[in-house]
Parts: sequence; structure tokens; C-alpha cells
Amino acid sequence: MRRKIAILISGRGSNMLSLLDLQQQADFPAEISLVLSNRPDAKGLLGASKAGVQTAIVDHKEFSDREAFDQAMNSVLEAHGVNLVVLAGFMRILSPWFVESWQGRLINIHPSLLPLFRGIDTHRRALDAGVRIHGCTVHYVVPELDAGPIIAQAAVPVLPDDTEESLSARVLAQEHLLYPQALRMICNDAVSLQGGRAVYHPAQKWSSANDTLLSPVLV
Repeated sequence: MRRKIAILISGRGSNMLSLLDLQQQADFPAEISLVLSNRPDAKGLLGASKAGVQTAIVDHKEFSDREAFDQAMNSVLEAHGVNLVVLAGFMRILSPWFVESWQGRLINIHPSLLPLFRGIDTHRRALDAGVRIHGCTVHYVVPELDAGPIIAQAAVPVLPDDTEESLSARVLAQEHLLYPQALRMICNDAVSLQGGRAVYHPAQKWSSANDTLLSPVLV
């Protein structure tokens, strides 16, 4: 059965657009059936509509607490038959209830090489720490922020003259490559969440689109 995917956004949705490109690949074994935002003015909603994907808005400001918002969002996801949720710049901390309800079916991309630099301002913190390698991580979501099992990572060098902006741009370019590959791996059953770890299934890693092995780590 083809998975039905919902992408959750709060802003421009640049990672969303890279994921929507998967729909153009004939062998992609899933359907991105919904883009949902917590902000009515999110620019990514227009991009999703132009791509022919249905959109929905659940405005978090209309709810008294986080779990009430999450329950309303969950109702929309269930109404659309969604069984895999992909966070792409979704700027809300999800309640433990929601995360546990979607355990193993909820993924995120974070702009650092986790477990380093959880939370916000990752590029500034990487520069302040003087690290020479930075990057991004696709991971399963767990109740603890940015602490879920790692699915895939991409690394970039930190250059001597880097600013937050230049480093961010280099990492974002890798996000746009890594996230679609990680999503394809999940939809091809090449990786799954088992016992609190991301477990790989090598026989399923081959992509018929380009006949190459998708690596869990890209550099």
C-alpha cells in the first residue's frame, strides 16, 4: 500500500519543495497528499498549491494549549488518510501525546550534525564552537527535542571566512539533497524505527530511479 505523506510547514517551505519533486519520479512508492501549516500566511502553501498538492491550515493561535492544537491537527491528518508525517520548517514544539501517537511515522530535518547543537541558532553556535565540520540530520521525532534516532546526515566544511549566512546556505543546499533521499529510504522500507533505533535493511536500499545505493551518511 502506498504511504500517504503530509508535510508540515510554518514558512516558505524550501525543504517542502525539494520533497515535492519526488512526486515527479515514477518509481516513488508514496503520495504526498497534504501540506499543512500552522500559519495562514506561510508562503509554502502557495508552492504546494502550484504543485497540485492539497493544503490545510490549523492556526495554533486559535487554541488554548499545545495539545489542543495537536489534536486538531491530528484530526486533519487522519481525515486525509495520512500515515507518515514529515516536518519541514515546522516551528512548533509538538506535544508528547502527538509524538507518541505518530511514533515511527514522524520525521524531521535539523540543521546540525546531531547530537551536536540541538535547538535553535545552530549555525552561530557551530561557528562559536569552532567546529570544522557542520551539516544536517534527518531523524525520527521523539518527545525530547532533536533527540530522535538518526536516519541520515550530510556534512559540509566550515570555512575560515564563514558567516552564519554563508554556512546556513551551504547546509541548506545539503538539506535539499538529503531529505528526499531519506524519505525515499523510509518509503522503500530501507530503514525503520525498531527498539528506539533506526534500523537499516540493506536489501531494500536500491533505488530503481538511478540504480545506486542510497547511503545513510552523505558527505
